[in-house]
Amino acid sequence: MKNSLLLVVLLVVSNFGFGQKTTAKTETVVIQTSAECDECKERIEGSLNYTKGVKFAELDVPSRKLTVKFKSDVISLEEIKKQISSLGYNADEVLADPTAFEKLPACCKPNGMEKHEEHGGH
Repeated sequence: MKNSLLLVVLLVVSNFGFGQKTTAKTETVVIQTSAECDECKERIEGSLNYTKGVKFAELDVPSRKLTVKFKSDVISLEEIKKQISSLGYNADEVLADPTAFEKLPACCKPNGMEKHEEHGGH
């Protein structure tokens, strides 16, 4: 009887624990960036995919659209956009940090790939 009661208590407690995890709100957004090339993709995804609260970040280079899945109770959309800005890229209405933008390689700046190819590529 004691073992049965203990088992019921453990089941109730474990179910309560699992129930708590479902309250975390996950959002998916698409952010328009100013990314230009695969190097931009690596830089942005590399930074965001190791950010607490971000579950997934993937940049489509041709469209410059960044899809981000994140826990809104851990990180806000504005914080994500500020992080992208701090890397030197526009993120929707949040403009790139000028200092970070200046430090980007030429291929990561507007028309950078054309200039880069004129000088022999990577």
